[in-house]
Amino acid sequence: MLDAIHFILAGMLVGFCVGITGVGGGSLMTPILISLFKIEPHIAIGTDLLYAAISKFCGSLVHAKKLNIVWPIVLFLALGSIPASLITTWVLDHYLSQSVHYKTVLTMFLGFMLTITGISIIFRPQIEKFFSRYRSQEQNISDQERHEIANNKRVYIVMMGIILGVFVTLSSVGAGAFGIMALIIMFPNLPMIRIIGSDVVHAVILTLVAGIGHMSAGNVDFTLLMWLLVGSIPAIIVGTLISSRMPEKLIRRILGITLFALGVNFMINPVKAKPKVEVAVVQIMPVEKISA
Repeated sequence: MLDAIHFILAGMLVGFCVGITGVGGGSLMTPILISLFKIEPHIAIGTDLLYAAISKFCGSLVHAKKLNIVWPIVLFLALGSIPASLITTWVLDHYLSQSVHYKTVLTMFLGFMLTITGISIIFRPQIEKFFSRYRSQEQNISDQERHEIANNKRVYIVMMGIILGVFVTLSSVGAGAFGIMALIIMFPNLPMIRIIGSDVVHAVILTLVAGIGHMSAGNVDFTLLMWLLVGSIPAIIVGTLISSRMPEKLIRRILGITLFALGVNFMINPVKAKPKVEVAVVQIMPVEKISA
């Protein structure tokens, strides 16, 4: 029961931060599970992917109701990310899972994505400010024009989806903060709310597919998942309600620096498989031979 309380508290912490800053839960939850609770990397990643899909689902419904989604962007991202995620899961299950370097590879990818995510969180205001001049000039374009812009860049969107599909499946990180930064760069003329809405919906689809893939490989702890959701869902609601009263910029900067430091640490000191202990076989001579 003590473990359950710890997992609920972890879910509350992550959910509260997500509610205040909007930073994806995967960026926070997976490092906590590996570093604090010593959960195996593949179990932490697989469980966190389903956790992210469930926790982001309600947010995606809100964005859909408010018409904040550019569906062609979601479609083209999914056309790249879903096949990439399925192929990555297949390679993991059939080849890498039996390797002694399995945990090392996963934590190295996790560290890389945490580092990129941390940088994107820290410098997000500067990136948004840089591209805001394009956004201010074309705020009043119609939905049809937005769809045409997305269609014109579909090759780049699909390629971005492939990259996200591989890295999110390997690390459970990147569908949120990293995906938003990529969309800001590719679509500086889109309002921020449309970028966030499109990214959230795609993140739900991608993390669900990747999570099911990990689940089929036995990489999901459903008891752990349940306790994390028990803690995080109420905390997300509370964090969202009081976000306007909290120092969001300060918290975001602290989170960005923390994720960057964790990412560097995972890359320098990846989790390694424990060496197999060789059991020495002692041959016992028969009593007759000893007496002879």
